[in-house]
Amino acid sequence: MESPYTGERRILLRRLAEALPRYGLVSRMVGEEEPLLWVWHPQTGGQTLVFATPARDGWLFLWGQGGRGDAENLDHTARALRDTLASA
Repeated sequence: MESPYTGERRILLRRLAEALPRYGLVSRMVGEEEPLLWVWHPQTGGQTLVFATPARDGWLFLWGQGGRGDAENLDHTARALRDTLASA
């Protein structure tokens, strides 16, 4: 049985995945019970895993190199991911 957090994570990660192509990024959902989003920058080869987690004021996306983004601002998060992976 899926926890409420798992369902919400999956929804938020899917929304982020839909925004990423506008910023030149490719993604794939991985994990069954604990969904993560694998994100890849095709031009640089940089890649990371993105995790969605509840926070005090909503949900956050977290990724390697200390990256983080607000789940309510997908465009800002997608740009931050692109910038992180462009320098990878």
